[in-house]
Amino acid sequence: MSTPIPEERIDMAHGQTSGGRELARVEQALLARWPESRLEPSLTRISALVDLLGSPQRAMPVIQVTGTNGKTTTARMIDELLRGFGLRVGRFTSPHLTTMRERIVLDGKPISAARFVEVFDDIAPYVQLVDAGSDVPMSFFEVVVGMAYAAFAEAPVDVAVIEVGMGGTWDATNVADARVAVVTPVALDHAEYLGPDVATIATEKAGIIKAGAPDDVVPDGSPDGGVVAVLAHQPAGALEALVRRAIEVDATVAREGTEFAVLERRVAVGGQQLRLQGLAGEYPEVYLPLFGAHQAQNAAVALAAVEAFLGAGAATGPIDPDVVRSAFGAVRSPGRLERVRSSPAVLVDAAHNPAGMAATVAAVRESFDFTRLVGVVGCVVGKDVTGMLSELEELCAELVVTQNSSPRAMPADELGALAVDVFGADRVSVHPRLFDALESAMELAEAGPDDALGGSGVLVTGSVITAGEARTLLSGGSA
Repeated sequence: MSTPIPEERIDMAHGQTSGGRELARVEQALLARWPESRLEPSLTRISALVDLLGSPQRAMPVIQVTGTNGKTTTARMIDELLRGFGLRVGRFTSPHLTTMRERIVLDGKPISAARFVEVFDDIAPYVQLVDAGSDVPMSFFEVVVGMAYAAFAEAPVDVAVIEVGMGGTWDATNVADARVAVVTPVALDHAEYLGPDVATIATEKAGIIKAGAPDDVVPDGSPDGGVVAVLAHQPAGALEALVRRAIEVDATVAREGTEFAVLERRVAVGGQQLRLQGLAGEYPEVYLPLFGAHQAQNAAVALAAVEAFLGAGAATGPIDPDVVRSAFGAVRSPGRLERVRSSPAVLVDAAHNPAGMAATVAAVRESFDFTRLVGVVGCVVGKDVTGMLSELEELCAELVVTQNSSPRAMPADELGALAVDVFGADRVSVHPRLFDALESAMELAEAGPDDALGGSGVLVTGSVITAGEARTLLSGGSA
């Protein structure tokens, strides 16, 4: 019998904070701005802000990460590897699972509440100046990007690992000129902003690959200039667009499957064992405590990015393999096929498009021995929900439909109707409140037949927001 979910965690999952009045004040000020879902594509406002701040984005070399899926995990891996080599790292990722402070990370930890407030208050007068001079006020995302660059410059950090919010060319993070530009797999997502096909989307994302990245102060042994584009395996149209851009700006290209690769992987307890081909050599017996072929791919991409940043190549030989093994062994990626509860097992996963869901389904099949899996799905509007549900249909015996707390959440009844079309009415139930959906799913999982060779489980997915709120309800953990 499953243990009931503590009711007091419900408010935590719906955005309440415990960091004091000052943190609440700053969070409310940020949330009052245009949300990430509302865009006016332009670098004008963020450029004006960083100019007023003294160009903090140029205070350190930048590794920038774009793509459709895998960006956050790849950024986390790059961060872990760089810190393993003794560098002080600032990392910016989005969206967050539990708290806004997760977006701005120093030394592997989210920025403190006090520092978050301090940085916001430091840049607020300049944000007001930009607002006053623009017909469109700065958005939530633009202000947080400005905060991140300011915090990293002030720290200071040796390198910043920056995840793009959406696209590339006009994303607010792109006021920086990346020394290493990383592109994870490109797929269809945010088509209303990025384009109707992967080639068009990749062209937009290729905007982070630039000519003449500045000669920042970099660690000993690092290249003195020039840009390296590290490209994960891509669909044909996307690869062509990315390579074309790299040629145009005279960037060095490192491609998965050519310059670097996953040579071998096998399932291991709690993750997988890898043999990786990097730009500088081979790295055997690398343990990665994450599940799925897509995470092995992310590891290969992250390793190549760090090798490129450190100036390592075939002529220099591999970077310290023990450091590489230690760093990958320490990688965590909250909300990415993360097990947050037992009896029954509950996994939370942030897949939010069909390509991401397909990777999740493959990873569950490979790494877990469930004889019965119940899905809990909550999505936001504007996504290919039917495509995601179709990927889940053969994996999940039953589906519990819910909705998260986002203003963009798809109403549970509307999502339920789509689910019935894919799963059939007898396999779908609707619980608008996530707490109730989780309780129902665990009861359904436990109601299945016992099987000594496997067990029952629950998979919560469909949105980063859904994953984060379920994670808080079930474990109360921070990311």
